[in-house]
Amino acid sequence: MKTYDLSSASLRELNQSLHDVDPTISEREWRIVSPNGAHNIACGLDADISVDIEGHAGYYCAGMNQKASVTVHGNVGVGVAENMMSGVVRVKGDASQSAGATAHGGLLIIEGNAAARCGISMKGVSIVVKGDIGPMSAFMGQAGCLVVCGDAGEALGDSLYEAHLYVKGHVASLGADCIEKEMRPKHVEELGALLRQAGLDEDPAAFRRYGSARELYNFKVDNASAY
Repeated sequence: MKTYDLSSASLRELNQSLHDVDPTISEREWRIVSPNGAHNIACGLDADISVDIEGHAGYYCAGMNQKASVTVHGNVGVGVAENMMSGVVRVKGDASQSAGATAHGGLLIIEGNAAARCGISMKGVSIVVKGDIGPMSAFMGQAGCLVVCGDAGEALGDSLYEAHLYVKGHVASLGADCIEKEMRPKHVEELGALLRQAGLDEDPAAFRRYGSARELYNFKVDNASAY
């Protein structure tokens, strides 16, 4: 395992080293110590490597991730795993706003709570939150899954497209065009698989499913006040 100490080395050097990794000949396990809340740690990775961040990270940690497995042993700031394409990002603590924003694929696991706009404009990512999420989560969610084992804040799924939302706890309110839907066997299977991948021992049958009512896909004058 290669260890990188951000108290004595620059973040630019770290990220360049991670970008230069050749998994066939280079070290595939990396450990980052003393992150001290630095922004943009482990961004733009494009190799099948494992990165452990021992402490809190700042904004956009593991953004644009492809293939890599990144674990943060602490909290993260705004936009963790933003625009992620593939791989796995796991946060052992809490996440600030816009976790997994615009992400196209991969799996984001937050073992604590996530703040507002979790999964905003998600485009295929799977997000599993062990705790609660804040308001306006999954706003304009287009594809993928958002799983919440705790409670959800106001305006969940506002202007939702085809993302699947699963919530075990209380939902403060639903956003425009978001409704509760039937939990069919295929959804129980999908949710169960995500919970297992996240390492959570939860009963899929205890969750409720939410999705788009599909009334805002096309402009209708009768719905003008909802836009």
